[in-house]
Amino acid sequence: MGFEYDENKLIYELVWSDEFNYTGPPDPEKWENETGGNGWGNNELQYYTNGDNVHVDGEKMVITASLEKFGGRDVTSARIRTAKKGDWLYGKVEVRAKVPTGLGTWPAIWMLPTDWKYGGWPTSGEIDIMEHVGYDQDVLVTTVHTESYNHVKQTQKGKSIKHTGMTNNFHVYAIEWLPDKIKFFYDGELQFTYNPAMLKDSPTYKEWPFDRRFHLLINLAFGGNWGGARGVNYDILPVKYEIDYVRVYQSPEITALTNKQ
Repeated sequence: MGFEYDENKLIYELVWSDEFNYTGPPDPEKWENETGGNGWGNNELQYYTNGDNVHVDGEKMVITASLEKFGGRDVTSARIRTAKKGDWLYGKVEVRAKVPTGLGTWPAIWMLPTDWKYGGWPTSGEIDIMEHVGYDQDVLVTTVHTESYNHVKQTQKGKSIKHTGMTNNFHVYAIEWLPDKIKFFYDGELQFTYNPAMLKDSPTYKEWPFDRRFHLLINLAFGGNWGGARGVNYDILPVKYEIDYVRVYQSPEITALTNKQ
């Protein structure tokens, strides 16, 4: 990992953003829809449609989970990503969003590897900037998954933090992804730091696969192993997950150090 830098003196520059100040579908130069109703590895109940459940209203992007029969499922929703359109190695990611309320909802802001250089999940890593489940209305969950630390082994590293009224307003969910650690923030306040060197001497890719480019995903699941762990309430549908902006910043100093490796 071997980078030398002073994280308190880093200067960041905006390199990618979507302010959602237009109308229609999300900008196809920046986003693509993922579709399907296969449960997505978590026995989720929704079918992700090709755009019908997400739109931009001139001020924000809105993902709607609806009670609607489609593709053998009873619920439709949306899952969008920036893969091959926005992919980054290190930097700050900020998303201002308002999560929905209701039993069964499972919104997330997260990152996956674009190239899967170390192998399939979880070996190449996953960064969960924000997850929220409807039965824990006031709890923010942040997590990383790697080969050594993941939820299948029940060794995942992260934190669940109580924030009263979390679903009532927009909040900024963010990470600062550095060459040796990832810091998670809620409205500018540090919530959790993943630093593999604090867990193991001489970490390898099994603990730190986060030296490759990742892309961003935003989705609203319904039900599933976690979202539906205490049941679901179909009567709450439709529900909306609103995203005010997405901004990605990078440090020229870190980029220069990376290029020397």
